[in-house]
Amino acid sequence: MTVIDRFEGEYAILVSENGRISILREQLPPEAAEGDVLICKNDSYLINKEATSRKRRQTRARIRKLIKEDKQ
Repeated sequence: MTVIDRFEGEYAILVSENGRISILREQLPPEAAEGDVLICKNDSYLINKEATSRKRRQTRARIRKLIKEDKQ
């Protein structure tokens, strides 16, 4: 799985099982955002909307759990 970690100027920093890479931001779809899960096909990147939604739901659930634990 490849995920957009952050943007630094004209570059996007991507994280995958193989480590980090930086690519030009223009290589991504215009609507790409931090946290989006990407699919690489033929040297271009597409957003995997289903995987991105699932990852964001899991992250929100973890945050809610941490906040709940912190309040106890």
